[in-house]
Amino acid sequence: MIKGSQRKTRVNERIRVREVRVVDEDGTQIGIMRTLDALDLAKKKKLDLVEVAPNARPPVCRIMDYGKYRYKQTKREHEARKKQHNVSLKEIKLRPKTGEHDYQFKVKHIERFLKQLNKVKVTIMFRGREMSHPEIGREILERICEHFGDKVEIEKRPHLDGRNMTMILAPGEFFKESEEDS
Repeated sequence: MIKGSQRKTRVNERIRVREVRVVDEDGTQIGIMRTLDALDLAKKKKLDLVEVAPNARPPVCRIMDYGKYRYKQTKREHEARKKQHNVSLKEIKLRPKTGEHDYQFKVKHIERFLKQLNKVKVTIMFRGREMSHPEIGREILERICEHFGDKVEIEKRPHLDGRNMTMILAPGEFFKESEEDS
């Protein structure tokens, strides 16, 4: 599969401009010369002529081993992907009449998700007459906030949306530091 950066890079005969600025394999500037002369120079050194700055006037080309260059490029991209962490949104659902044991169980799940550096959407679902007492749901969400204290960042405060009250928590510095230690 060809990546975007490799597809746009023109090499050897695909360079279609009349003149190019040539940089040698060790980084010294040779100067502006005809593209055909630059190609001949690259072939004498058994290397490729690679366009590195196509938007410059004239375009800048470098004499290098293109296969080795592509290999190093894919290795760098692979390392960058390894280091990045995709944050996903996990959801925990509660009811206004949730018992204490179930509440504690859900809080442990929230803590586990935050330790994995995921955001957590806490939802209180109301049914029937429970809608007449949204303050009960707000109290549950405030209790969760108090439990975690400064360990979390509240991205979205408790908000009533139809029959659901939601709040979004993001891992704070506490969880990010503990992740770096392990």
